[in-house]
Amino acid sequence: MGFFDEASDLLGKGMNAAKDMVTEGAVVAKGAVAGMAVEQRPFMRAFVRMCSDGWAQGWNERNGGNASYRMTVEEAAACKPYFYDTPSSWVPLKTAVPQLGGAFFACTAAGSFMRNLAGDVAGNMGIVELSEAGDSWRVVWGFRDGGRPTSELEAHLACHRVRMEVTYGVSRVVYHAHPAHTVALSLLLPATPRALSKALWCAMTECAMVFPEGVGAVDVMVPGGEALAQATAREAERHGAVVWAAHGLLVTGATFDEAFGLMHTIEKAAQICLLARAADGGSARFDTQVSDDILRAIAASVGKTLDESLL
Repeated sequence: MGFFDEASDLLGKGMNAAKDMVTEGAVVAKGAVAGMAVEQRPFMRAFVRMCSDGWAQGWNERNGGNASYRMTVEEAAACKPYFYDTPSSWVPLKTAVPQLGGAFFACTAAGSFMRNLAGDVAGNMGIVELSEAGDSWRVVWGFRDGGRPTSELEAHLACHRVRMEVTYGVSRVVYHAHPAHTVALSLLLPATPRALSKALWCAMTECAMVFPEGVGAVDVMVPGGEALAQATAREAERHGAVVWAAHGLLVTGATFDEAFGLMHTIEKAAQICLLARAADGGSARFDTQVSDDILRAIAASVGKTLDESLL
């Protein structure tokens, strides 16, 4: 082989190597775009914003709180091309939710810090698929480095099932956090829907417009336990928000804005209630009283009906 033949051969090998590098780069790029494609979906961006706003409010200290979203059929279909080629193994649920069989849920990771979510979405949350029977789940995207869904997944799914049924499919978001004033109020008052709802309604009258069904309440229970999940689901049949005594607040909604706004409203009303009581030496008797008739009229002004059993 002459000089020019050798040069041509080397040049050809170099071109092939370059093509291989481009091909490999394209595969890597596809993976990067795949992750970005999911993270940039509108529902994911809204999810991350809600969690970031909750941390900014001081509701999600350390790894406190969690959130989940029931994806639409269209959202799941758009994300499927970017799911893992090999999903995780199926993990059985303690309580099956056949009504949610086959659904996909975006949710925060167990032990994740919400302050870190915006900077590393796939490392702090992911997407799980429920089996057709609704008795197990598997990871199809995210939860990088061996992460798992929130330890409160059972409570979230129980609430999703109930709220989907009572709202005819409208409710999609479940958000749990530790708003300080709401937790403090749960220590001061009995952990009952009537005691907490009436105090919140009377502290800030707009509450009668925002949650005329009141708030549910669950007494002190072990976080992440089956008992807490089922007790919360029972309360969620009548209430879009449930106070966990000495623990936190769980809210639901059709959108992330609706869920966040519900928690924000409840927390502000709880703060006002505590401020007023503290300013009056702990008394709950104020010079300005909000009557039941006023509360009924406020709810009626926006076409809603107050839950009479809580008055």
